Amino acid sequence: METSKYLIIGGGMTADAAVRGIREHDADGRIVLVGDEPHPPYKRPPLSKKLWAGGEESSIWKNTEGADLVLGRRITALDVDAHTATDDHGETYEFEKVLLATGGSPRRLGGEDGDVVYFRTLDDFRALKERVHEGTRVTVIGGGFIGSEIGAALASNGAQVTMIFPEPTIGFRLFPRGLGDFVTDYYRQKGVTVDAGGSVDNVADLDADVIVAGLGIVPNVELAEAAGRAVDNGIVVDEYGRVGDRDDVFAAGDVANYPNAALGKRFRVEHEDHANTHGKVVGANMAGANQPYDHIPLFYSDLFDLGYEAVGEVDSRLRTVEDWQEENKKGTVAYVDDDNHPRGFLLWNVWDKADAARDAIKKGEPVQEGALV
Repeated sequence: METSKYLIIGGGMTADAAVRGIREHDADGRIVLVGDEPHPPYKRPPLSKKLWAGGEESSIWKNTEGADLVLGRRITALDVDAHTATDDHGETYEFEKVLLATGGSPRRLGGEDGDVVYFRTLDDFRALKERVHEGTRVTVIGGGFIGSEIGAALASNGAQVTMIFPEPTIGFRLFPRGLGDFVTDYYRQKGVTVDAGGSVDNVADLDADVIVAGLGIVPNVELAEAAGRAVDNGIVVDEYGRVGDRDDVFAAGDVANYPNAALGKRFRVEHEDHANTHGKVVGANMAGANQPYDHIPLFYSDLFDLGYEAVGEVDSRLRTVEDWQEENKKGTVAYVDDDNHPRGFLLWNVWDKADAARDAIKKGEPVQEGALV
């Protein structure tokens, strides 16, 4: 039996950040981190960005210190009252406090999905990199965050890329329609065949050497659900990362449905900045920091020569106020409510403005055209 003060279930960026948060407040309490991948924690964004542009794999490691890592093991049972967990090898872990940093699993296609790469992990990247060469015919299913990134990365590496998705544009749920149309046309100019409004009934019908699915993730809530914890698009937590009314069960990162005070609603965020900041704050709270999480997360993307950062609630269903220095090439888009109060900002080829965007959201003053961050 492994006995620890803190058990962290999950081996990603959130888990690493939680270790750092704990250690800032408890230098000695034993931490055991159990991850189902065979690798220690690593940065996930380079898998669809820098590693395809010649970045070194050695640069992705988080170099987690201060915890005992148990890798290649999956926790299959959790008893929060008995303070024990069991992994898929039958090993038992006894803890005082537990953090669920279980992340999510790739959303899968229905029916027979054959030899589809569900792009999520370092091993997925390695396998795909091995299979893709100049002229390899790759079909990417999905036009959202992962689909758009991996489509651009593969095309930039000489693959003949076809993208298929049901929405009318790339980034349909994120970009205002005019920008979505521009990005979709831009991909076509880069040689990508874009089947917008398309669907896949049977992957066997696709004329491709490699099929990659980038359909988002489903939060891994099974342990929390089986333990009787509240689940609603993730594990429901309070502003401290606590699950329910307990001070010994926490959740953070991709899997956590948390309250955002500045925006007045709950979110579940799947990006790097949130994994690092939420993980660290919740880890600190496990060690007694009692610090509410009030950060407004950022995410970013690289799409061929285009790039952006986004802060707050960036949702194409919201009304927008746009301020372009060069239309669709450089500018800012504010996502606003009915009274023009900012909910989020898309910083399109605009850099070093994320903190100003956060301040604008927190202040809540109505957005006027030509006066964005």
